[in-house]
Amino acid sequence: MVKAKTAPDLWLIVAVVSLLAIGMVMVYSAGAVLAFREYGDSFYFVKRQLLFAGLGLIAMFITLNVDYHVWKRYAKIGLVVCFVLLIIVLIPGIGVVRGGARSWLGIGSFGIQPSEFMKLGMVMFLSYMLSESKHPITNFTKGLLPALGVMGLAFGLIMLQPDLGSGTVMMGASLLVIFVAGVRLKHLAGLGMIGVVGLVGLILAAPYRMKRITGFLDPWQDPLGTGYQIIQSLYAIGPGGLTGLGLGASRQKYSYVPEPQTDFIFSILAEELGFIGCVTVILLFLIVVWRGMRAAITAPDTFGSLLASGIVGIVAVQVIINVGVVIGMMPVTGITLPLISYGGSSLTLMLTALGVLLNISRYAR
Repeated sequence: MVKAKTAPDLWLIVAVVSLLAIGMVMVYSAGAVLAFREYGDSFYFVKRQLLFAGLGLIAMFITLNVDYHVWKRYAKIGLVVCFVLLIIVLIPGIGVVRGGARSWLGIGSFGIQPSEFMKLGMVMFLSYMLSESKHPITNFTKGLLPALGVMGLAFGLIMLQPDLGSGTVMMGASLLVIFVAGVRLKHLAGLGMIGVVGLVGLILAAPYRMKRITGFLDPWQDPLGTGYQIIQSLYAIGPGGLTGLGLGASRQKYSYVPEPQTDFIFSILAEELGFIGCVTVILLFLIVVWRGMRAAITAPDTFGSLLASGIVGIVAVQVIINVGVVIGMMPVTGITLPLISYGGSSLTLMLTALGVLLNISRYAR
């Protein structure tokens, strides 16, 4: 057993805590108007965010100090639990429907998203499976195909909710794990083509997804319908300029930008803090990715390398999709911005995963 270093990666800690702090400020600023209108309390969202951030920081402290090799032992059990939760959430009367998707378990306003657990559970299982398998990932039938089967089953259950955004993040992070494990590029290219065909099929199978695509390509075709979110997001970003209108001075959060405290919080951040604020946040995420991949490269074993890569993948894919949607480069998918957007289970699970990443950084060669 490799002895752990005395301290985790300081750069990574500073970047994570900075993003969390910025997120806390922006959740209040972006969500105060909506919170007062819906709940009569301007601090409603930020108080709940503080609660989940506290739980997440406790979880991060625990996982930071737990030897990451422990998770290899529980990878199978964890994946089974994640699958059970994904099945339970589909049962009418148990799963809670929000935003048109049956993706929540909980009572009232408190709930968890099983798909959030599956993101981490899947990368942990794949890291265990690919590091322990007798068959190399270069073997399509015995190495790659079993991994794809598990991923496909999880993606299928998530799509039954339906939740294309969470399914895409899980698949993106999982594919990064497979890539780092050494998959053959021709196999990966073949998967890419199959994935494109499958994605087109999923879009054509659901009229609302097709409307999102057309709304993305030409939002002005239906400015009060499918194009509304993108148009209002761009209206928020444009006036921000270099330095922004000032913290709390957003105009678009007054019931113009939908979900200003969650999916479109980056547009409010751009409006209030400007280009400088946006670049600062993106640079902090780049530090997380940089130090995370450094932990993956310097990890003492394959399991640690794959697990670190998967956690970085979860963060990176979510950031790319969220920012891409907000600036009008991608169709609306309902993905939150990690550590910044308002959210209970997503914030807590993200901090838990980053604690695991920090623990891996303590074992750097």
